[in-house]
Amino acid sequence: MTKRKTVDSCSFCGRKRSEVQILISGISSYICENCIEQASSIIKNELQSSSASISELRLMKPIEIKNHIDQYVIGQDEAKKVLSVAVYNHYKRITFNKKHAGDDDVEIEKSNIILVGRTGTGKTLLARTIAKMLKVPFTIVDATVLTEAGYVGEDIESLLTRLLQAADYDVKAAEKGIVFIDEIDKIARKGDNPSITRDVSGEGVQQGLLKLLEGSIVNVPPQGGRKHPDQKMIPVNTKNILFICGGAFNGIEKIIGRRLNTKVVGYSASKGHENLNKDNMLQYVAPQDLRSFGLIPEIVGRLPVLTNLNPLDKSALLDILTKPKNSIVRQYEKLFEMDNVKLTFEDAVLEYIVDKAIEFKLGARGLRSICETVMVDAMFDFPSSDNKKFHVTMKYAKEKLDSLIAEKLRAA
Repeated sequence: MTKRKTVDSCSFCGRKRSEVQILISGISSYICENCIEQASSIIKNELQSSSASISELRLMKPIEIKNHIDQYVIGQDEAKKVLSVAVYNHYKRITFNKKHAGDDDVEIEKSNIILVGRTGTGKTLLARTIAKMLKVPFTIVDATVLTEAGYVGEDIESLLTRLLQAADYDVKAAEKGIVFIDEIDKIARKGDNPSITRDVSGEGVQQGLLKLLEGSIVNVPPQGGRKHPDQKMIPVNTKNILFICGGAFNGIEKIIGRRLNTKVVGYSASKGHENLNKDNMLQYVAPQDLRSFGLIPEIVGRLPVLTNLNPLDKSALLDILTKPKNSIVRQYEKLFEMDNVKLTFEDAVLEYIVDKAIEFKLGARGLRSICETVMVDAMFDFPSSDNKKFHVTMKYAKEKLDSLIAEKLRAA
């Protein structure tokens, strides 16, 4: 039996030896120089995309960061400026420390951030917008569920477990991520008086957070939950993780007022305090006020960047409804557009929704719930209707909201 004569050809593109310059043979296959070049380009692009987040971070200047946030968050210019500078310096610091390690004695420390503002002013939205822009792993953790190790509740390390999950368990990516700790004011020290019980959800949590905020290698349970001796742990270095804390700090205005001595009257009153805006005392917040509220000095020291968010007035709430890229009105228009329905609002309706949000003291967060109440019947009916246009009038909106309030009162 005679052997069949085989013609050597590239196993990837099929080109014959006579059609290429180089044909490299393997155990049972061949590859030409064209496919090698293409494969090299693919590998290079993949490696660049995996490290793209840090490359992009180096290019984002504070003004560019703020301009991007402006597209999604209305107002709060001072908070945006402080956040933009802090985030830029944080990721610039990562690059500097990596490039110049050992060159001199200068090592830039990270600057974690604390945001103080009433509910619904945009603390969480600011943090989420920055993380989305920078394309880094991001997670939101509620501080109220955390307890000191060994007690019922979640351990401090659960913060990093959620960050790992957000990074698909890529430890290197997680170590450059952002953790937003919400309701940080709820773990304030309960009081200065000694107690027979431990403050396991207050000062105990603050003590546990210290090593995370400052930067250390923490053994994290991959699936969360309690630590067990036989459980495999993932070491995570928190040195380059940016922590942003937020809280409403209800009642801190009185502490600020006492510090500024705003209640002094008569000839002894300080002239420097005459122009204080007593409707927005949070703008005068200082680190010592956080200490007086119940945060331990060590925590305050590890959150050096402090800024406040101003209360939202009617014009700001109206802008939030309509102007951002992901505004509430645009979201509803998109939802109806998916059913081939053109949705429009009467201007008076939007003002009515804002007035109700102010009346209920819900802030920007309340705008969505009020809109949902007004739109729920329409969203139920229109997918099955032949109508292709829906104009929300003042009469319709008021009727829907008033009927729901009346129904709730009857149920009560």
